[in-house]
Amino acid sequence: MEQWTGETFYQYLKSGKKGAFYLYTPLCGTCQVAGKMLEVVTKLLPDLPIGKADINYLPEIAETFFIESVPCVVLFNEHQVKEKIYAFQDVPYLYEKLKKL
Repeated sequence: MEQWTGETFYQYLKSGKKGAFYLYTPLCGTCQVAGKMLEVVTKLLPDLPIGKADINYLPEIAETFFIESVPCVVLFNEHQVKEKIYAFQDVPYLYEKLKKL
């Protein structure tokens, strides 16, 4: 998973391609577990762009897309946000969600 800036996210969103943007904070224990789960999914779906960013540095993203809490993965396709996932559950759940994009 690459570290993305807000600009990187907007470039992917504007491109119309599908992908995911993982938002976290470094001191969040749940975020650390969620990040490890997404690393596994990244290996299973190597062609799907998945980026990550510390939400503390992207307040405009949090406000624009109404991010309610972290961890959050924003699924996007066709120039728009399709879904926000807050409850990561397990790797198979995330894999199926991202595969269906």
